[in-house]
Amino acid sequence: MFNRLKFAGISALGVSMMAGLPAWAQEAAETAAAAVPTDMVFIMNSLIMIIGGILVFWMAAGFAMLEAGLVRSKNATMQLMKNITVFSVACIMYYVIGYSVMYPGDGWMIQGILGALGTAQLEAVGVEVAGLDDYSYASTSSDFFFQVMFCATTASIVSGALAERIKLIPFLVFTLVLTALIYPIQASWKWGGGFLDEMGFLDFAGSTVVHSVGGWAALVGALILGPRLGKYKDGRTIAMPGNNLALATLGTFILWMGWFGFNGASQLAFSSVGDASDVGRVMANTNAAAAGGAVVALILTMVLYKKADLTMVLNGALAGLVSITAEPLTPGLGAATLIGAVGGAIVVFAVPFLDKLKIDDVVGAVPVHLFAGIWGTIAVVFTNADASLWVQIQSIVIVGLFTVIASLVVWFIVKAVFGLRVSAEDEMLGLDKAELGMEAYPEFVKS
Repeated sequence: MFNRLKFAGISALGVSMMAGLPAWAQEAAETAAAAVPTDMVFIMNSLIMIIGGILVFWMAAGFAMLEAGLVRSKNATMQLMKNITVFSVACIMYYVIGYSVMYPGDGWMIQGILGALGTAQLEAVGVEVAGLDDYSYASTSSDFFFQVMFCATTASIVSGALAERIKLIPFLVFTLVLTALIYPIQASWKWGGGFLDEMGFLDFAGSTVVHSVGGWAALVGALILGPRLGKYKDGRTIAMPGNNLALATLGTFILWMGWFGFNGASQLAFSSVGDASDVGRVMANTNAAAAGGAVVALILTMVLYKKADLTMVLNGALAGLVSITAEPLTPGLGAATLIGAVGGAIVVFAVPFLDKLKIDDVVGAVPVHLFAGIWGTIAVVFTNADASLWVQIQSIVIVGLFTVIASLVVWFIVKAVFGLRVSAEDEMLGLDKAELGMEAYPEFVKS
């Protein structure tokens, strides 16, 4: 109460002082006061993307922990190596080529096919208002920082599906092309003002633009690479349990936390009452969807297998997150929970389905990111009146065909030039020793 009275007294004093100012001074003070809201629009919009970018960056740690926990101990170091190098390659390639391809302005068609005409450019150090591209919105630097994290996330999705049998260098070469061209080209069609956006395609934070693209690339890679040795034998699927479910669970919680930035900051504004309210709504719905996916995966595994399966519950939560990403704003909490719940169910049925097809996806990336991503993109029509089912399906097919064809071409070229798969001897030994010469748990390895 004292602080409120004190503030009121100071405010009254300020008004009295302004009233006693000369006309020119009072006009200057009013002009300065009017400029503050514009400053705050710029500052708050930039801030939400900076904070969101930090949270999405933290998802890289989530992917690293999840994958390192779900592979066998002899391959854990390789997954950690892949995750930090994939992230780094993605950041560099998005700066050099990807950002300009994704946001080419009126020349998006030419740049989308031929590549960027120049690298991403940030504002000058200590830039004045007159030097800003758009003083009324946000800084280019904050936008770049936020968007580069999405590009890196797409690449991280591919890593886990191809674990335990792919060479490091060929994988990084594919990542280079994925982040420089494949992801930015199709993202420009929606987020860069391209033809999908003009069609009315809705994808708030990237169920299709990010997650299904990573899922398609992973699926194509898994088909070309083939399953791990001994995974499928005499018509049976041989379980190859992960080495550290504590790490995998930690990774899931980190990803869950990072998703609040992934979806919440995709509002791309935080400078009005409406924007602040919408960001909170997006985060609440994101959380509800993850919970729905986890609970349904728990229930289904108990019903189908008579025992709860932790790995399915972890992927159920992630599938719920992917499912709500296309439209986390318009649903209510109940609808968001149901959308996520369907994602969790998809994972439980899709994982054994892929095994029946002998498609070896080590961490379940394809069910989580591709199948749940498709579902989430379609589910937009249930809560957003502006969505068209036909446009949503068309866009899924267009992005899917482009990603599959482009990934096929790149994977085959990489395979021809570098080879993709380690030798049978190296695979049995483990990629940690064979490719890197170090183990994640050396104290547990016999000398």
